[in-house]
Amino acid sequence: MSLSSLPDLHTLSVSTGMVALAEIGDKTQLLALLLAARFQRALPIILGILIATLLNHGLAGALGHWIGGALDPQLLHLILAFVFLVMAVWILVPDTCEEDVDTRSALGVFAATTVSFFLAEMGDKTQIATIALAAHQSDLVMVVIGTTLGMMIANVPVVFLGDRIADRLPVRATRIVASLLFLGLSSTAFYTAEIDLNTLWEKTQNTVLSYWTPNP
Repeated sequence: MSLSSLPDLHTLSVSTGMVALAEIGDKTQLLALLLAARFQRALPIILGILIATLLNHGLAGALGHWIGGALDPQLLHLILAFVFLVMAVWILVPDTCEEDVDTRSALGVFAATTVSFFLAEMGDKTQIATIALAAHQSDLVMVVIGTTLGMMIANVPVVFLGDRIADRLPVRATRIVASLLFLGLSSTAFYTAEIDLNTLWEKTQNTVLSYWTPNP
């Protein structure tokens, strides 16, 4: 087996760790706690979270991968540096869960969990992180697997143990660690860009001019 055919374990581990840390105290983790308290059926809740995360992060990863291929590498890394910097600050802001899950839904526990979790994840920190990671890394599959695994690592214990573990999670310390890691990714993306602002400005001008200048 050649090295090129081996899974990208670096991408997998980074994606898993970043999202697992970002999910601690996040609104989707609070939703998982709420679902566990209301339904008290761990297996269908966990399966619902898994399916919702795979669907949501699959779409988010595809978008990030497309962005990564569509933009100039220097511009892409500059944008990623800014996004990771925003994430480093955003991750420190406490979340609240305002989801109203109907326990009488005819859809059942699994379907209700899947739908509510998918919707709660839209625009969430971990979804934005998935888009940025997919744009930053070349292996889309490993990014989606890693971010999904990170979500499950953070949420499965909460579903099983509920308040007993939720009250003991070091949310503040975890947010600080996650913020530092995103800050590190921001710095890496900035230096990887090898940015020459004058060259970047010239490229931007040429792109705009070529778009607006009519063909002869």
